[in-house]
Amino acid sequence: MSGDWGDGTRSVRAGLPDAVPGQPFLPGPVFAAPYHLDPWRGPAAAPDGYGRPDNPTRRLLEAAIGELEGGDCRVFATGQAAITGLLLTVLRPGDTVLLPADGYFPVRAFATDTLERIGVRTGLVPTAGPYPSFEGVRLVLLETPANPGLDVADVSALAGAAHAAGALLAVDNTTATPLGQRPLDLGADVVVASGTKALTGHSDLLLGYVATRDDALRDAVTGWRTTTGGIPGAFDCWLAHRSLATVDLRLARQSANAEALAGLLAGRPDVAGLRWPGRPADPAYPVASAQMRRIPGVLSFDLGDADRVARFLDASRLVAAATSFGGLHTTADRRAQWGDDTAPGFVRLSCGIEDAADLLADVAAALDASAG
Repeated sequence: MSGDWGDGTRSVRAGLPDAVPGQPFLPGPVFAAPYHLDPWRGPAAAPDGYGRPDNPTRRLLEAAIGELEGGDCRVFATGQAAITGLLLTVLRPGDTVLLPADGYFPVRAFATDTLERIGVRTGLVPTAGPYPSFEGVRLVLLETPANPGLDVADVSALAGAAHAAGALLAVDNTTATPLGQRPLDLGADVVVASGTKALTGHSDLLLGYVATRDDALRDAVTGWRTTTGGIPGAFDCWLAHRSLATVDLRLARQSANAEALAGLLAGRPDVAGLRWPGRPADPAYPVASAQMRRIPGVLSFDLGDADRVARFLDASRLVAAATSFGGLHTTADRRAQWGDDTAPGFVRLSCGIEDAADLLADVAAALDASAG
């Protein structure tokens, strides 16, 4: 793929096979558990022998995401399957892993419920720091921007510190997507992400992936996935690949809507704790503006209490209550109801691709209706 192409062109072309007259741009999904084997050479004669390790639809998606991330990609059934697969591939009893204290909470739960029981020591560090010494640490995991608080970590600086101490650096790129930042270019050893959210963006599939330029790590992750079987189905892979074609357009509208909405919310005295890393007043802005190619369409704020959040969502015509983010429709989620360590009125809002004027008018009216 040409390095001179822009995001839109790369997104449309990523992972497509060479053009063949009479064939579609993106081949349809291949549904197969077994494949015909060569009677003499067996699975060595062809790339596909059995559906768990082998599927051409899945490989095309991996090629596409790999082109966007700048590394070799392996897709998983969900983002959680990808990140837990990476952790269990890399970590051994006696190892130490540092995880974001303010990142996706099921990862911390997995550390407590599983990693610590097998003898892996866990440390929790806020995304914005301060970070401890990495001496004796096997793996440092960043989530930047963090979900749901939206703090940003300096990937290049932390990669340098991790490598100097002999540690690996992994970056959860879910919120940013590879069009927002490419952690492998910034020095990270491996990227992990949920493709469920903004990358595919249509709220109709679950997907995760790991991407790296380290051949040994790629092979180890591939072996883990083959052994444990956490693969996405062929149709989900096809849907995801189809959806990648519009990711540049979707992210552009979502980011523009988030910027406009942040401006509205910043001027309202009944909204507290506004965070969007694209605002110059945001604490994450200095690092985000230097590190990121675009700011995602997710912002957070506090409406004071759970009842106000419920009234706001009831009053809105365009903001749906939902727990994912990055989709076509604007959604909002009160994170405390899921176990996040957030205030009762904390809201993570994900901007969709609606017209900005309509979204701003609707949010303003819903905030007015929910006040008092």
